[in-house]
Amino acid sequence: MTAVSDWMLPRAACPRLVLHDIRLRAGERVLVDGLGLAIGAGELWVVVGPNGVGKSTLMGVLAGLRAPEGGEVRLDDVPLARIAPPALALRRAYLPQAIHDTFSMSVTDAVRVGRHPHLAGWGWSGREDDTIVADAMAALDLDGFARRDVMTLSGGERQRVALAATLAQQAPLLLLDEPVAHLDLRHQILVLDLLTRLVRAGRHAAVVIVHDLNLARRYATHALLMAEDGHALHGPAGDVLTPERCSRALRTPIISVSDGTHWALIPDGTRHDDN
Repeated sequence: MTAVSDWMLPRAACPRLVLHDIRLRAGERVLVDGLGLAIGAGELWVVVGPNGVGKSTLMGVLAGLRAPEGGEVRLDDVPLARIAPPALALRRAYLPQAIHDTFSMSVTDAVRVGRHPHLAGWGWSGREDDTIVADAMAALDLDGFARRDVMTLSGGERQRVALAATLAQQAPLLLLDEPVAHLDLRHQILVLDLLTRLVRAGRHAAVVIVHDLNLARRYATHALLMAEDGHALHGPAGDVLTPERCSRALRTPIISVSDGTHWALIPDGTRHDDN
C-alpha cells in the first residue's frame, strides 16, 4: 500500500464529529433513538444494515443536510446548523447514494466541480486546482477519460468520477453513501485501499455505507450496525461485525468460515431464521 500523495492531504485539520442522543424517524417509525458516538481522525467507519433502516437518512444528518428529530450533531463542538455552508464544504465532503448528471460535460469538468469550495474571485480554477483534479482522476483509474462526456460512461465509471470530485474537494471528513455499490471488484478494492491510506495518514476520517460484510470487516476500524427494530451497535469493527450480531441485525443466519489464514462471513445455507 503506497503512501498518500501530497494532493490528498486536506488543508484543514480533521474535525471531530460527535453525535449527541440522535433520534431519527420515518413517519411514525423510529429508525434510531439515543445514538451517541464520536468520529475522529484516523478512523474509517462503516455503516451496515438492511435496506430501510435509515443508513442514508443518518448520513444526510451527518452531512448537515437535514436535522434529526432529536439530539444534535457537532463538528469540533460546534452544532452543524451553525456552520455556514461554504465553511462546512471545506471540512466535510458528502457523496450521496444516487448520482445524477443533469447535463453533458467532460469528465475533467465533472471532477473540477469538487474544487468549487476552494475557488475565489471569478471562480476560475488555477494551476494547483488543475493538478489536484488530474491527480484525483488518476487515483480513481480515470486516466484517458479526461475528454469523455460523463453521459457516455457506464454506471461504475460515473461513480468513480463522482468519487474523484469528492476527493478533489480535499475535505478531511469524508461521508460516502455506498461509494462502491456500482463498481467491479477491482475498483471496489482500489477505492477502499485509497480510503484506508487516507485515514491511516491521520489527516482524514471517513464514514462509508457498505453492504458487503467482508469488505466492511477487512477495511473498517469502526462499525455502526443498524437493525430494523431501531437498535444500533457501534464500536471497533471486529467487535461489532460478528456472525451473531450480523445475523440478528440482517435477519439472515451468518456464519464465519476460515481457510486457516483468512476468514469470511457468509450466509448459512443450512438454516433460515425468520425471527
